[in-house]
Amino acid sequence: MATPVVHSLREQIREHILEGIISGRWQPGERIVERRIAAELAVSQTPVREALRELESLRLIESVPNKGVRVRGLTATDLKESYPVRAGLERVAAELAAPALAEDDSALRPEVAALYAADRSGDGEAQVRHTVAFHREIVRAAGNAVLLHTWESLGIEVWTTLSIRWLSPEPRSYAEDHAEIVEAFKRRDPEIGELLKTHVLSCAPRI
Repeated sequence: MATPVVHSLREQIREHILEGIISGRWQPGERIVERRIAAELAVSQTPVREALRELESLRLIESVPNKGVRVRGLTATDLKESYPVRAGLERVAAELAAPALAEDDSALRPEVAALYAADRSGDGEAQVRHTVAFHREIVRAAGNAVLLHTWESLGIEVWTTLSIRWLSPEPRSYAEDHAEIVEAFKRRDPEIGELLKTHVLSCAPRI
C-alpha cells in the first residue's frame, strides 16, 4: 500500500495560489495580496511569502516595485521555453539511468498503468500527474543529485499543467508513448537518451 504524500504548509499554499492562477481567479497583471491569502487560509504570512517566492522563481508571478506581487502575462512562448532545457536534462538522465532501469523498471510500470487508466477515462489531471511522475523516476534513477535538483527547479508539473489547460492541445494518448520508453530501457536501446529527448520535445506547445 502506497504511503500518502504529506505536503508542507508552504506547498499547500503554493498549490492554492497556482490553482487560482490556472483557473483564472487571478488574471495576468492582477495583484496577489499576501495578507488576504493568509487570512483566507487562516495561516501566517510567512509561508504565504515563501510560496509566492517559489512561484516567482518559476516565473509565474513577478514583484513590481511599489505595486506588490502580480501574475505574469504568460504567453505560449513562455510555456514552450522550458522544454529544450528539460529535454537536454532528461537525455543525460536517461543515459545515466539506463543500466539501472534495464535491470529493474518497477518504478516506471505503475505510472504507465495509471496512464492507461487516465487515457481511457480522459482524466487530464491524472495524465499530467503520472506523466510527470514517470519522468521524475527516470531522473531519480540517474542517481545524480545535481541533475535531480536542476530538473525539479524547472517546475515541470506546473508548466505541463499550464500547457495542457491554457493551450488546450488535441487529446492524445500518453500511455503508449511511455510504455515504449520502458521497453527501450528494457532492451538496452543505445539511443535511449536521444529517444527521451525527442519525446520531451514532442510534448512542447505548438506555437
